[in-house]
Amino acid sequence: MTSLWNRRSAVVMAALVGMTGCAGVGDAGASATARARVSAPVPASSAPGSSAPAAPSSAPASSAPATPSSEAPTPSPSGPPPFSSKIENVSRDEVRYSWRPGCPVPLSGLRKITMTYWGFDGKAHTGTLVVNKKVAEDVASVFGKLYEMRYPIRRMVPVDVYKGSDYDSIDADNTSAFNCRNATGSGSWSNHTYGLAVDVNPRENPYVYADGSHAHRNADAFVDRPLKKPGVINSGDRVVRAFARIGWGWGGSWSGAKDYQHFSVNGR
Repeated sequence: MTSLWNRRSAVVMAALVGMTGCAGVGDAGASATARARVSAPVPASSAPGSSAPAAPSSAPASSAPATPSSEAPTPSPSGPPPFSSKIENVSRDEVRYSWRPGCPVPLSGLRKITMTYWGFDGKAHTGTLVVNKKVAEDVASVFGKLYEMRYPIRRMVPVDVYKGSDYDSIDADNTSAFNCRNATGSGSWSNHTYGLAVDVNPRENPYVYADGSHAHRNADAFVDRPLKKPGVINSGDRVVRAFARIGWGWGGSWSGAKDYQHFSVNGR
């Protein structure tokens, strides 16, 4: 009896040991398989002749391929263009009305500056000034400063667009330079004749006679100084200082008559 009981106990114990061993091996195998699927997914296409389906990828499907960082779109530039200027010789046709034989400066002594300026509309524009070749680079540098400070200019074309009429150019609020003519109220050559003077926004900055009168009715609202309006030039402001850096004087500082639009190489 005892022997039979011992034999039965041995069989039960052997069975229990075998069950424990199978469970341990099975759990380890399952864990290993699970880890393999996470760290090394099976490729989507299985080997030829294989009947095993491909293992699903753990990463979510993407509707579009990723863009390599080197091909990332570059943001388009914003803001106004930088200031630019080009200085060129002047042809006879370009100064048909403003230059004539007998003018103190020959055509070879003039230069045309094509450059950027800031408009009253808050946009960049391209204009042209004709000046003496000796001051062309300096004048271009000043207008570069005016552009950087967003000082507005109405228009900038040679006075020849108005057939050499200083009055018509001023009435159109045109910023201009060379014009072979006498100085206002004088029988002597103006600094404009030499290409050594520039008139800036003549409507906003009129010529005012000593008695307070002026010649252009569209400038009525711009006679008194100081005046805080776009395009207006006041004593000691940044426009006056920009021209002063190249040694030019301002007509607004004259005693008697005031020429608020006028800047010249000698201040007259």
